[in-house]
Amino acid sequence: MNILINSLSGIPVSANLVEMVERKGLGHPDTICDYLAEYLSRSLCRFYHDRFGVVLHHNVDKGLLFGGRSAPAFGGGEVLEPMDIFLVGRATMSYGGIKVPVEELAIEGTRQWFRKHFHALDPERHLKIHCLIRPGSQDLTELFLRQAATGIALANDTSCGVGYAPLSELETIVLESERYLNSPAIRQAHPAFGQDIKVMGLRSDSHIVLTVACAFIDKYVQDMEDYLQQKKTLARLVTEKAKELTTQALVVHVNTGDDPEAGSIYLTVTGTSGEAGDDGEVGRGNRPNGLITPYRPMNMEAAAGKNPVTHVGKIYNVAARLMAEQIVNNIPAVDEAYCFLVSRIGYPVQEPQRLEIKLRVADERILPELKREVSSIAENTLQEMNSLWQQVIKGTVPVC
Repeated sequence: MNILINSLSGIPVSANLVEMVERKGLGHPDTICDYLAEYLSRSLCRFYHDRFGVVLHHNVDKGLLFGGRSAPAFGGGEVLEPMDIFLVGRATMSYGGIKVPVEELAIEGTRQWFRKHFHALDPERHLKIHCLIRPGSQDLTELFLRQAATGIALANDTSCGVGYAPLSELETIVLESERYLNSPAIRQAHPAFGQDIKVMGLRSDSHIVLTVACAFIDKYVQDMEDYLQQKKTLARLVTEKAKELTTQALVVHVNTGDDPEAGSIYLTVTGTSGEAGDDGEVGRGNRPNGLITPYRPMNMEAAAGKNPVTHVGKIYNVAARLMAEQIVNNIPAVDEAYCFLVSRIGYPVQEPQRLEIKLRVADERILPELKREVSSIAENTLQEMNSLWQQVIKGTVPVC
């Protein structure tokens, strides 16, 4: 195994004077596109595996949300033109003489996803769904079938992946704050909070500022006074959640672009800016760990929608994160781990061209002593990629 273990140089991100972290929440147009692409990939995987006993070639990692038009109003407005959802990519359309219902899986799956996650958006009235998926190229399809015949997954691209652990305190706060606001309990208690929630975290030395953008849902907001009160409630909830995770000084701002005196506020009909104010695209938002982290190494691959068996642009990013977590969790001497992998098209997924692991330890002189244990964890993680696709399909391993 071609593994290189090095010392992680420089000061930790958490020790920098400044740190910035962002998460585009569940209802952000970019995140919607990621989730829909991933939902379709999982549906295809299940169909392929249940019907044919093997996951067939597909990459549905291109998608676009073309925003609509709306007229929100206190007590309830209306959507004037629906959002257009374009699901784009390549997939095996038939196998062994059996047709794969790709369009049905794409369209009905999109509606199911919105019904599950949005309480003020009607997929029948507020969306137009376009399935633009065609068969894959012959060479990539044959590469995939070679894997089916031999049982050895072959990389369908030359690409790289990166992952790190642990998350910094600010990264954890940003991630958990958005998840908390989009949780079923908060949705039930505060239906005015829309799903389009973005959290930007800024730490300056030991002072944290969270700037939250939330698309409020008009039919649950009576008037301007009610809106401003609900903003305060949201800020209080985020503050309370964040203070469970930090002892540092903390300030939370909500919808700072509002101008109440001019009547300009962040009010929507459906709970997403995609209804009028924004468009979305797969791969423009959160990385596979759910965050946008400019102070960390990041890969710009759109992981969502790629097949989870051989597309290294997806599984190498997931595996690198899992590998780093395993190293940090199982080796007390390691404070931080960064993992980098690069593939070669046509070669076994489990045999990267190079795997580099960078470790932060209190005393670099102990690195040689850690090599055997670190290498063992790395090799086990690579071997487990044989079954990683099953966890991805179940949703137990997030990719956006």
